Order: sequence, then structure tokens, then C-alpha cells
Amino acid sequence: MIANLTTPLIGVVATTAIGRLGDPALLGGVAMASVIFDCLFWLFAFLRMGTLAFTAQSLGAGEIKQLPALLARGLVVAGLIGAGLIALQLPLAAVLLDLMGGSAAVTGAARTYYSIRIWSAPLALANYVVLGWLIGQARATLALAVQIAINLINMAITVLLVLVLDAGIAGAAIAAVIAEATGLALGLLIARRLVRGPLTVPRTVLCDRAQLKRMLAVNRDIMIRTAALIAAFLFFTAQGARAGDVTLAANAVLNNFLLMSAFFLDGLANAAEQLCGQAYGARDRRDFTSATRLVLLWGLAFALAVAVVFATLGPVLIDIMTANAAVRVAAHDFLVFVIVSPLLAVFAFGFDGVYIGATWARDMRNLMVLSLLMFLAAWFALRSFGNGGLWGALLVFYAARGGLQALRYPPLLKASFAA
Repeated sequence: MIANLTTPLIGVVATTAIGRLGDPALLGGVAMASVIFDCLFWLFAFLRMGTLAFTAQSLGAGEIKQLPALLARGLVVAGLIGAGLIALQLPLAAVLLDLMGGSAAVTGAARTYYSIRIWSAPLALANYVVLGWLIGQARATLALAVQIAINLINMAITVLLVLVLDAGIAGAAIAAVIAEATGLALGLLIARRLVRGPLTVPRTVLCDRAQLKRMLAVNRDIMIRTAALIAAFLFFTAQGARAGDVTLAANAVLNNFLLMSAFFLDGLANAAEQLCGQAYGARDRRDFTSATRLVLLWGLAFALAVAVVFATLGPVLIDIMTANAAVRVAAHDFLVFVIVSPLLAVFAFGFDGVYIGATWARDMRNLMVLSLLMFLAAWFALRSFGNGGLWGALLVFYAARGGLQALRYPPLLKASFAA
């Protein structure tokens, strides 16, 4: 949980530092660009999820020799995707910034941030692989160490460049690139120590046809599922942008709350991925169902705690994140939706972990697409309520994800452990 909670802090720190400058356009720009990167990198979250699931299953099956190959395959794919994103940065920027629908000032600030931070793509995606590989082996403490290092470095350099050296939005982007590079170097050093030798893998093992085919099939379905999830949040952000700079900035501040609660609760999903993946690899139904039950029960308890924290500290945190009075008022008005969100989202996160651990990727993909359609239908029905209706539709989306996965879980469990 703590390791995951640090993941969105690069965007949170950038938003907070720029927010202290008091310019809504700059705050909206860094928020827009941060959402783009969150979603762009998130699209390839299968690098973490797939690596974690396959690592845990290999551990449960006693196939320890597969672990270095799993890391190597993930790093190769991450490097190729990252290089592709850099090569396509100009058309991607043109399309994504246009879709976000911000004002000229906001879009200009976002473009500056984007043009620098895009160079962190191979580094950030490789860090996904390392994180999944470590958590898949239940080495969450080491994963936490890497994440803390990334974010401490990011915080320090962001404060130095933005608030001390007055480098503005470019300084926040430079800090993110340096932090990701340092984190990857640390992660690879840890991996080398764990395998007790160089991280080289024979080409025949790296390119094992059966392993590659299974990896690509699972990752394809996870990617489609993630694309549907991203589409919902991009739609949410775009609708906020069309409501004006103040609404966009207010939603951006509140989105940091959602990210913090999501990554916090997703720590339970990571635990489910590891525990369920290991039990699935060992073909142990009892351990699998026990892990599922524990994750859901503890998840509900933590979701209640998060809701209480947001209710008590939310107003103070909003005022810290932005110095603009109009943005503060708007964010306070919609804080109630953020307070309720963990109670609905926790079941979606918990079942996500179970489904990924068991590599039920196809079903997870289908249920996510259906949830997206329910979200869009809810927004259409509530659109007359403005930004409040948009937030209400987001809550419907959370509830649909968890509810549909809960209904599908019993038949999948029966089919997977039929023998």
C-alpha cells in the first residue's frame, strides 16, 4: 500500500508546486499534462500487472529459474514501447492535447511539460516492470524503497527548480525525468543482487515461443481493459476542461485525492495479485479463496479509513494544493464525491487484483468495457447537473466495475479449479 501510495506523487508534487504560483492556467496545464502521462503510462500498466502475475505464478509452481527471464522480457518490451512513445511524441501531443479541450493558456503550459517529460517514458515503463517483478516475489519492502527513492528525488528537485530557481512548469518536468532514471538504476541494482549475478538471459529462454505467446495474450487483454479505464478518466477530465479553467483546476486538485486513494487501495490489489497468483500457480483453491476474502474485507476497512481522512483533512489539503480562491471554492463544493468514492471503488480494486493474479484477463477486459458503457450512460442521464452529474457518473463507474466482477467471480473460480 505504501509503495503504491507513492506512485502518483510525481503528479501531485508537480501540481502542488505549480499551484503555489497562483496561476490557474499553469495549474490547469500541469494537471492536464499529468493526467495525459498518468493515462499514457497507465495504458501500459500490463508491464507491471503481467510481470507481477507471471512472477507470482512461477513462484507458486516452483519455477524459480523463470524469474530472471520474466524480468528481462518485461524490460525489453518496456524499452521498445518507451522508444516508440518518444518517436511519436509530436503527433501524440497534437491529438491528446486537442482532445483535452483546454484553453490556449492551459494547453500551452501542458505542451511545455509534455515535451520534456515524454523522455522519461522508457524509464517509467521499465520501473513498472521492476515494481511488478519485486512485488510478485512478495518483496514489497524493496519495491517501497525504490518508489520512495523516486519520489524523494522528485520532490527535492521539483522544489529546487520550481520554487527556488523559478524554472516553472519545465522544472517540474525535468525533475520527473531525473527521478525516474534514478529509480530504474536503483531497481536494477536490487534485481542484480537478488539473482546473485548479471541480469543476462540466454536468447533461447528470452524468446521462448510458448511463454511469449501466453504473455502477449494476457497483456493484450489487460491493455484493452486499461484502455477502457483510461477512456473513462480522459472523458471525465475533458468534460471538466470544457466547463472552464476554474472547474478544470478544481477537478485536477480533487483528482489527486482520487489518485492517492486509488493507489493506496490498489496496494491490496497488488497483494491479491501476488497471493492469488502464487496460489493459482500452486493449484491451491483454499489459499486462493482465502486471499480473495481477506483482501476484500481488509479493503473495505481501509476504504472507510480513507473516507474519514478525506472528510476531515480534505478542506485543508485543498487549500495547500492551490492558492487560487475560486479554485478552492469549487474544489470544496465537490469534495463530498471524493469522500464517497473509496467505499465504492474498493471492490473494483480488490477484484482487479484477484483477476490479474489468476490471469482471468479476458473476462476482466469484457467487464471493464461494459462498465465504461454504464459510465457513459450515467453521464448522459446526469449531464444536466453539470460537474456534479459528471462526478456522479464516475461513482456509478466504480460501483459497476466491482459489482460485475463480483457476479462473474464464482463461475470463474469453479472453472479454474475444477480438477
